[in-house]
Amino acid sequence: METFALIFVSIFTGYIINFKKIFAQNTPIILNQFILYISLPAMVFLQIPKLTFSFDIIIPVVISYGVMAFSALFIFYISKVLQFSREVTASLMLVGVLGNTSFVGIPVIQAYFGESALPYVLIYDQLGSFIVLSTYGTFISVYYSREDNVDVKAIAIKIITFPTFIALLTSLFFIGTTFHPVITSVLSSLASTIIPLALVSVGLQLKFKLPKEDMKPFAVAIGVKLLLAPVIAICIAYLFTWENTVADISIIESAMGPMITAGAVASMAGLSPRLSSAVVGYGTILSLLTSWMFFTVL
Repeated sequence: METFALIFVSIFTGYIINFKKIFAQNTPIILNQFILYISLPAMVFLQIPKLTFSFDIIIPVVISYGVMAFSALFIFYISKVLQFSREVTASLMLVGVLGNTSFVGIPVIQAYFGESALPYVLIYDQLGSFIVLSTYGTFISVYYSREDNVDVKAIAIKIITFPTFIALLTSLFFIGTTFHPVITSVLSSLASTIIPLALVSVGLQLKFKLPKEDMKPFAVAIGVKLLLAPVIAICIAYLFTWENTVADISIIESAMGPMITAGAVASMAGLSPRLSSAVVGYGTILSLLTSWMFFTVL
């Protein structure tokens, strides 16, 4: 209950601060940079060593890629059937596929499954969502906005030099290692900043304006991201007979709302910015309800 109270208060606080224009306009960028370069790497080093080498590590990766692949194919197909414009299709293939598996996923999963679930959240996010955002997300934004060709080398460099990804790969060598209490204390203090900063940042970036002509693509994006995606995850888990907590964690991760960064990418590329922002805004709030629904089913 305390975690959910913190989630709502933090998001609402961020939204009010943005509405009243109390902070500088670039505050979300600064908060996100602090999280990506300091808080998340600290959490990675704190949580990943607690894992044990087992097949369970593969489960979040398989489910994440399976969910995103099927979601992208479905959105591409339904966009053709409903004759959405090129820009709307691209927007949906970003915000309807990529989930907010870290900034919102971490506090939500921690509330449902406890701190022991965090290593699997990080695996799902870094080896799944982050890599797909950097590759697939870049391709969609470039291809549909008719810019230059995709620079595969630049994407690869971006991935392998990203602080959290480096921390993940490095921390794998420390699995089973117990750090000195001082190191653990420092990492814990830095990692604890993720939840309040990330959620305030989410609130600062929420936008809810939605023209009537965007209602149909909006419904498609919300339906795929919040309802179809977790159903796909459940089907994958059932197909491979994964009936354990790690599979449940991965299913709830797949139910997270649209990724804010994906919405930003769509907006910067001129791919239906208002629609993208509305899907992220409403989707983030609605995901708190739909993820709870799927958690109660599990």
